[in-house]
Amino acid sequence: MAKRVPLAELGTRMERFRAVMDEKAPDWELALVISKINQYYFTGTMQEGLLFIPRNDDAVYFVRRSYERAVDESVFPALRQMETYRDAAAAIGKLPGTVHIEAEVVPLAMCERLKKYFGFNDFKPVDPAISRVRSVKSRYELDLMIKAGDIHTRVLEERVPLLFRKGMTEGELTTDIFRVLVEEGHQGLARFSMFDTEILLGHIAFGESSLYPTYFNGPGGNYGLGPAMQLMGSSERRLAPGDLIFIDTGCGYEGYQSDKTMTYVFDGELPAHAVEIHKRCLGVQDRIAGMLRPGETPSNIYNTIMQDLDEAYLPNFMGYRSRRVKFLGHGIGLQVDELPVLAKGFDEPLQEGMVIAVEPKAGVEGVGMVGIENTFLVTPEGGKCITGTHPGLLKIN
Repeated sequence: MAKRVPLAELGTRMERFRAVMDEKAPDWELALVISKINQYYFTGTMQEGLLFIPRNDDAVYFVRRSYERAVDESVFPALRQMETYRDAAAAIGKLPGTVHIEAEVVPLAMCERLKKYFGFNDFKPVDPAISRVRSVKSRYELDLMIKAGDIHTRVLEERVPLLFRKGMTEGELTTDIFRVLVEEGHQGLARFSMFDTEILLGHIAFGESSLYPTYFNGPGGNYGLGPAMQLMGSSERRLAPGDLIFIDTGCGYEGYQSDKTMTYVFDGELPAHAVEIHKRCLGVQDRIAGMLRPGETPSNIYNTIMQDLDEAYLPNFMGYRSRRVKFLGHGIGLQVDELPVLAKGFDEPLQEGMVIAVEPKAGVEGVGMVGIENTFLVTPEGGKCITGTHPGLLKIN
């Protein structure tokens, strides 16, 4: 028997979505959800299908492949089978002239096909409304994220330190970590909303490799396997005494994820200035965590932290040289990169139930990327960490 998202949970999500749409797009008539992640959020199953959410009628989920699996997995009350768009169009009828769709993820060619079969003329983005709803987690979702955080903590703080061996490659460590994560309950994939982004686990790098640029919008880096596969450990860079080991991974449990970065020092010592910079990052994390309260705004957190940083510390903070990112943390849930973002321009107040990965890091020339990342629940008492409390730079002898 498949693990099913409870019907009451699905109903609450749909109610919250409709309320946000009524507030933000008062003229909306119908939303069409196509991405598998958002279909999962609203129905409890992810298939090749179309989810129609009318303003004044019940939502209907038409599934092409696999309808049988959808029936097994989901308690969504209106599952319908289709072979082609024509089947759904015949059942639904002509849509309103303007439909709200996921403009960030639906390809232009698909949009044109949808217009052809369903008769609408124009579209507006539904992405902001869905992102806003998903940014506040229910108790059901939080429990799954706490479970992911428990797995993450156990793997990176207890099991991974036993994997290191002199001469192993970054690629070998990546596959070893993957095996251990799956053994502990990880779902096997870290999901991102960033367009055309592929990733297995995250950045896993030795020493200066963690400073090497990639297209990924984060402070860390790695060499990867080559131009065709940036986001995995190198098959050439080998672990040597004195190396900093940088591991930034996601961990998922029943769809929901945590984000954590741990650093280790292999058979040696780091330069004192690198250790000091790392300690500053820890201080930034703790300060941000104290501000993760309902009513606080992400932009104020970002501006407050950045304004108070030492000028000498800024050039390589949140990246390395010119490759610095302009955020301090990000929301997380079904995808690693969700709302809210701790950055300028994000002015909507935090709410209890939001979950944020805080990741102050800094590049150190000749050493690598130091710093930390943990996942926090927003609570009235401040951020509550669900991914452990180890400060990093764990020594491996």
